Amino acid sequence: EVQLVESGGGLVQPGGSLRLSCAVSGFTFDDYAMSWVRQAPGKGLEWVSGISWNGDITYYAESMKGRFTISRDNTKNTLHMQMNSLKSEDTAVYYCSGGNGWGQGTQVTVSS
Repeated sequence: EVQLVESGGGLVQPGGSLRLSCAVSGFTFDDYAMSWVRQAPGKGLEWVSGISWNGDITYYAESMKGRFTISRDNTKNTLHMQMNSLKSEDTAVYYCSGGNGWGQGTQVTVSS
């Protein structure tokens, strides 16, 4: 059974940082590129970032460049995303995706 479990969300002030993690099981993690996707309140899904199977290539949506850093640890089947300089518009549920599966999401709220 494919399982992706996100963690690390929470409430943070504007300008703050969070590190999201996604623990993966049920498929061969290093066979797949992985992504982070988010959904803000009342809005549709928005692709945030992606990473190649070995971590050599990373991709970011324009508004995340320079603030977010995606990474992976294939020895631990874990995907991460370091989020810095957070803004109120980053408030959303963040999902990891890959291996034909999705996690349940972790809430990130940026507010003073």
